[in-house]
Amino acid sequence: MTLLALTGGIASGKSTIATMLAERGAVVVDADAIVRDVQSPGSPVLAAIVAEFGGDVLRPDGSLDRPVLGAQVFGHPERLATLNALVHPAVREESQRRFRAAFDADADAVVVYDVPLLAESRGTGEWDLVVVAHAPAEQRVQRLVSQRGFTEADARARIAAQVGDDERLALADVVIDTAGDVDATRRQVDDLWERLRA
Repeated sequence: MTLLALTGGIASGKSTIATMLAERGAVVVDADAIVRDVQSPGSPVLAAIVAEFGGDVLRPDGSLDRPVLGAQVFGHPERLATLNALVHPAVREESQRRFRAAFDADADAVVVYDVPLLAESRGTGEWDLVVVAHAPAEQRVQRLVSQRGFTEADARARIAAQVGDDERLALADVVIDTAGDVDATRRQVDDLWERLRA
C-alpha cells in the first residue's frame, strides 16, 4: 500500500498528472472534490461558514456561492485562516476515510491524494511520497489566461496568493516538470509509476 501526495501550484499540470496516474491504476482522492462535498447544502461545515461569513455567501438554492465567499477571503489572510479552520478538519477526516476505504478494497493500492494546498496546510507527515507538479510561473500565467479565461492581473494575483515555488519544491520527493509537452509529462509519470510498482 502506497499513499502519495500530489501537489502543485495553480495551472501546474497537477490534474493532468492525476489523470495519468488513474489511467495506470492509481486510486485518486481529489481534495477539491472533498471540499465541495463537505460544503454541500445541509452540511455542518456550510452552516458554520454562513454563521461566520453571513448569508450572502449562499446562492438562492442554498448552495455555497464560491465567488462571493472568495471575494471575502482573497487577499485577507486572517479571513482565509478562519475559513480554513472551518473546512480543513472536515476535509482531513473525509480524506482519511477515503484512504482507508481504498486500502480496505485493495491492500496493494497506490492512493494518490490530489491536494493543491499541501504546502499551505503543512500536511507532510503521512505520505510515502510527495510529488510536485512544476512549471515556471510565467508559463502558468499564460495557461490561466489562454485556457481558463483569466486576465493576466488575476492570474498573477492567484499565483502570488499561493506559497512560492521554492517552498513547494522543498517538500518534493519527486518533481514532475510540466513545462514541456504532454508526452514529456507522460514519460515522467511512467517513470514514477514504475518506481511505485517496483
